[in-house]
Amino acid sequence: MNASGDSATASDIGVEAEPEPPNSLALSIVREDGDWGDRDVVEAAIHRCAAALANHPACARARGAEAAVALASDAFIRRLNAAYRGKDAPTNVLSFPFQAPPGADREDRYLGDLILASETIDREARERGIPTLHHIQHLVVHGLLHLLGHDHESDAEAEAMERLESEILGKLGIDPFSDQHE
Repeated sequence: MNASGDSATASDIGVEAEPEPPNSLALSIVREDGDWGDRDVVEAAIHRCAAALANHPACARARGAEAAVALASDAFIRRLNAAYRGKDAPTNVLSFPFQAPPGADREDRYLGDLILASETIDREARERGIPTLHHIQHLVVHGLLHLLGHDHESDAEAEAMERLESEILGKLGIDPFSDQHE
């Protein structure tokens, strides 16, 4: 994240904020690989966007649920992208929705896993002239929406998903598509 010029501090993004309410989305964040800068700042930003998502009326299923976010490198995500999607290239985020085994009780509140690629995210943020931290938050919201069953296969689905992303991130003062309106 250093290359993007982000200089957010923990207090800038609310690390001292109140603890998450019991009905928020619980995230486990693991660092697999890659340069993620100040881990506390990145993790606090991820938790803030997960809380904003869980508080959105269209995402009620996220309340009280759990998910995992892996902070990884392009090499790490490239291997996953090749193995699971047949695409031998890195991407910014991969979402792996939880699939209960046949016959299992679906009371499990685990939504699934997100994997983020540091180099791709950093490069995309620089190209778009946006803060890397905002791009991370956008991709986390995007990935979490996938875990909740949203998709963008059709134009209507894409518009609905983008509207949700804008509403959720707007609560954090982020316009995720500001670079596309120039």
